[in-house]
Amino acid sequence: MQKRKNNLKYTKVFTMLLFTLVVGNVFSQERVKIDGIAAQIGSEIVLDSDIAKFKKGLEEQSRGQVKISEVEMLEELMMQKLLAHNAIIDSVLVSDDLINANVDRTLANLVAQLGDKDKVVEMYGFNNEKDLKEELIRIERESNLVSEEQANITKNVSVSPAEINTYYMSLKESNSLPTIGDEVELAQIVVYAKPEQYEIDKVVEELTSIREDILNGSSMKMKAILYSEDPAVSSTGMGNGGEYEITRDGGFVKEFKETAFSLKEGEISEPFPTKFGYHILKIEKVMGQKLKIRHIIMAPKISDLKLNETKTKLEKLKKDITSGVISFEKAVIENSEDNETRLNDGVIINPMSKDTKFDITKLDPVLHGQIVNLKQGEFSDVFFTENREGEKMFKLVLVKSKTPSHQADIKMDYVTLQHLALEKKKQKEVDKWTNERIKTTYIKIGDAYKDWKFKKNWLKK
Repeated sequence: MQKRKNNLKYTKVFTMLLFTLVVGNVFSQERVKIDGIAAQIGSEIVLDSDIAKFKKGLEEQSRGQVKISEVEMLEELMMQKLLAHNAIIDSVLVSDDLINANVDRTLANLVAQLGDKDKVVEMYGFNNEKDLKEELIRIERESNLVSEEQANITKNVSVSPAEINTYYMSLKESNSLPTIGDEVELAQIVVYAKPEQYEIDKVVEELTSIREDILNGSSMKMKAILYSEDPAVSSTGMGNGGEYEITRDGGFVKEFKETAFSLKEGEISEPFPTKFGYHILKIEKVMGQKLKIRHIIMAPKISDLKLNETKTKLEKLKKDITSGVISFEKAVIENSEDNETRLNDGVIINPMSKDTKFDITKLDPVLHGQIVNLKQGEFSDVFFTENREGEKMFKLVLVKSKTPSHQADIKMDYVTLQHLALEKKKQKEVDKWTNERIKTTYIKIGDAYKDWKFKKNWLKK
């Protein structure tokens, strides 16, 4: 893909880097020593050490495909600080619930990978889990502010078919058409491995017993620490002892919020299900439109027998499809349990481009391993996977089309070119905004960087 030399060029990578600066092998056993301020943008600062961290994180996230100079790195960092600083001035709101939920999910994934919270803390060089979580929350908040401010700047930007064609012709005439990597279109049948009723009954019975103990005077916090399967339950921050603060528009699932806001202060719910498992929750305090709650979650176990039954069912279905007993499309309608693809002949939509094409190199590692060597029209093996919510499932994937790497073409790659044209137009809007905000924002560049040749007028000369 052609390199795009502008601030939006690294936006998607940068939002990932905001986390990888802490959790992507950027911190080692020895924390990077803060060695001075490279720049101050309003109330935000860029440290000298941030440039080195950014460089390492960018190389890891892009697998060495994106290379920029230290000047560009500093300028990109200053751009993000300018967005974050002005997001606060412009009263951009970000959800504390969503931030905490994302951080909890990140920590849970890290614990799952390393096996122990203490190992996570040690691996990334923090003194304790509280310090690590506070840093993750700070970074996630800044990421949200940057994204929301940039979205506000470009919310009214769109491109017409004529503009897309003009953009394509300009690339063609300048011999700078991007190369589109190997792409695939995929369709799937998904069958969830669900717990048997006796496992559900066992969890509900246990939660009901715990609820009775709490009603009779037992500490819900202690019960949560002893029995809850929430990965944050024994943390020192949000989630400790099952305690959270939630709002109606926060990041918790619908069923959880509906139950919470149906209770009065001091009440404890009966066991209720969400896609994460079964819960009981107590309203600790009503604070206007916000609730302080404490909850306990348990997930019914899925036996190996049930997992094998689910896999065997899908393997038989694959055999029926390949032998012509049933069409793939009919099999999807009758058997797939994925709501997003079942009514679309199983076709998977790329969440980034809203198109059906995927860059093979950017697929989830599990999925990539299943389809990378398949030809158009071939099926994967039936394979096991889990989603972020921990739901277990088996999948059968069909490679509907496979397009080898090629130079962009207006007919074949219209959606990709539309996206590139839109990003270029958005960039012009961001550039315009940046030039104006630089004039009105307090900016101080460190002495070591004042002779650097920036693209923007950060030095206000």
